[in-house]
Amino acid sequence: MQLKLSNNHQGIFVFQLDQNNYIKFCPQRGGVITNWVSDGKEILYFDEKRFMDKTKSIRGGIPILFPICGNLNTSSSVFGKDFLQLKQHGFARDAQWQYSFNEKSLCLILSESNITKKYYPFDFELKIEVFLKINCLEFQITIFNKTDNAMPINFGLHPYFNISDFKNLEFIDNPLNCQNQEKNLISKTLDELKNINLGVDLLMYTSGISAFRDKILKRQVTLNHPYPFDLGVIWSDPPRRMICLEPWTSPRNSFIDGFRNIMIPSNDNQRFDASIQIKSLK
Repeated sequence: MQLKLSNNHQGIFVFQLDQNNYIKFCPQRGGVITNWVSDGKEILYFDEKRFMDKTKSIRGGIPILFPICGNLNTSSSVFGKDFLQLKQHGFARDAQWQYSFNEKSLCLILSESNITKKYYPFDFELKIEVFLKINCLEFQITIFNKTDNAMPINFGLHPYFNISDFKNLEFIDNPLNCQNQEKNLISKTLDELKNINLGVDLLMYTSGISAFRDKILKRQVTLNHPYPFDLGVIWSDPPRRMICLEPWTSPRNSFIDGFRNIMIPSNDNQRFDASIQIKSLK
């Protein structure tokens, strides 16, 4: 594996298996993986123009969601008056990360800082090992609680995938029902997916596998995200030609209602695994 600086002005690095298989990432902007080229094909959608405007959130790549997924239905911090309310999807996607690499993997690391302590009263280390293989990205995620109290966490990945057009997509093995997160209603998944070209935000309880096919690009994208990382979100933002297929541990508002909230005991850790596989279709 080779690591080199790709864009000094934007702080983007390349982690490369070979010329046809590499990822780009930006430690300064949430440790986000901005690009993934697999077998010479650009897998991820990435809005480079928006990325260059640091006042705007990133649209594209693989943002990291921590310590919450989604938003919290409250006007004040769940940790008391001395803390700021957590923003949607938490602070990890805006923070500066550390990184290291070896011949097998790239390691992204986020620890507590003066900034995180404004929102979240815990000492922690979030470590994500990324293994780059032919037609596959593997993630080994470990979250360490370095405090004397149990630490609440949610975790998610937010990959944006390139597509040819919404009409060419086929989603595979989805549950019968899903939650429309905009309307907070339970409805039939197939009925909701008919509106994907208009924009959808759907949460579902999967078997730990989420997948879709693009008939024109002739590829299948499969996410493997076993329990407790088995929630799946499908999100579209037309007219952008992309689809987000997101593995989450916990739904919105988990810190408040406690549903599927994960508590890491003092001086302990929680491990999650996930992979994204690309399969060419004939």
